[in-house]
Amino acid sequence: MRHILFLLMFAASASIANAQDIPTILSQIRADSIRASVHTLVGFHTRHTLSDTLSDTRGIGAARRWIYNTLQRYSTQSNGRLDVSYHRFTQAPGRRIPQAAEIVNVVATLRGSSPASANRIIVVSGHYDSICGSQSDVECNAPGANDDASGTAAVMELARVMSNYQFDATIVFIAVAGEEQGLYGAHGWAADAVRDSLDIQAMLTNDIIGNSTADDGRKEPYRVRLFADGIPPVKENSVMVQAYLRTGGENDLPSRQLARHIVEVSKKHYPEMHVDMIYRRDRYLRGGDHIAFIEKGFAAVRFSEPNENYRHQHQNVRVEDGVQYGDLPEFVDFEYIVRVAKVNAAVLAATANAPASPKNVTMELRSLTNNTTIRWVANTEPDVSGYRIVWRETTSPVWQHHQDVGLVTEATIPLSKDNYIFGVQALNHRGFVSPAVYPLP
Repeated sequence: MRHILFLLMFAASASIANAQDIPTILSQIRADSIRASVHTLVGFHTRHTLSDTLSDTRGIGAARRWIYNTLQRYSTQSNGRLDVSYHRFTQAPGRRIPQAAEIVNVVATLRGSSPASANRIIVVSGHYDSICGSQSDVECNAPGANDDASGTAAVMELARVMSNYQFDATIVFIAVAGEEQGLYGAHGWAADAVRDSLDIQAMLTNDIIGNSTADDGRKEPYRVRLFADGIPPVKENSVMVQAYLRTGGENDLPSRQLARHIVEVSKKHYPEMHVDMIYRRDRYLRGGDHIAFIEKGFAAVRFSEPNENYRHQHQNVRVEDGVQYGDLPEFVDFEYIVRVAKVNAAVLAATANAPASPKNVTMELRSLTNNTTIRWVANTEPDVSGYRIVWRETTSPVWQHHQDVGLVTEATIPLSKDNYIFGVQALNHRGFVSPAVYPLP
């Protein structure tokens, strides 16, 4: 739990450059670095959760030690700004794990530089374990180049570049294990985050972000899917969720607000890439590590390529009827991973330097009126410059209008609450904006 304890400490160090310079950060994300990481991970032959942990050249043990050592090297290069640790726990036998197994996540923490914001956390992850055609085959060749060396390499590259900058809030980069057996690594880390009352504002997972070509040959190198959960699929909704539903806010729970924020940030800082916001928890019959965070109550989303080629996922490496099967590096588009990583970097930088989302946001319902009055509690960050009311038509997926209202905790907009969806954002003097919050009645 060393990484959890580290989050509670203040260990500031001198920044190397200005974190507000998002274009500079994006320009430093390199395809050759990502390519080298993917090929190294593939070179361990298999990264199955139950594979060899002692070998230095094969299996999940060698893979996690390489990830750890590489992140340590990045920390040294950034004057120790990354705290790198293992997050370990023993997983009891269960779905796809026939016997108890040690699950080991590799975690690199970039501590926030602002005392008022450092305990606010943004998590970004990829999973480094892999499988071939059979969940139980721990010896087969499971290169996992796209699923998910692509996401792991992107997260490592983000850590390499972003550790040279300072950010108000804390960013945690995680290479997760046990994903293919049931999201075990993510569940374990998220559970410890709840236990330690960590303030996780956002979680982004990158899973299968390495291929821009569909199985029918269609190419979409400038699009990425963003899966955002809505109403939790539970037997009984909480009182809070019921309040959202009663007022038409079913598309405004935290994960969808995070997705909306990501789309806005991407359009502003990296318009070359189009982010397709998808109102689903994940794809049919599949799941990613963001789900573990959603189930613990955190806002979490998943990035994934627009069109998957299933000949190169969860397949034994082979040639059949003249067709190559297997998740091999030759089917990975490294420039595409760079573009997805740049979307992540822009979002991480903008969110970590923005104020926290306003708290206790409510809408006044005392009388019949064609105006809309919204209230909230003032943020504690010293650089907050004001607040912004945003609104959209009830059928629009994104915010369409806004009005800055200054350093106040109440604002009245001359529009009917019956006709629009509203939200409140916090702004600071550097132009960074928080994700919006839906006002409950």
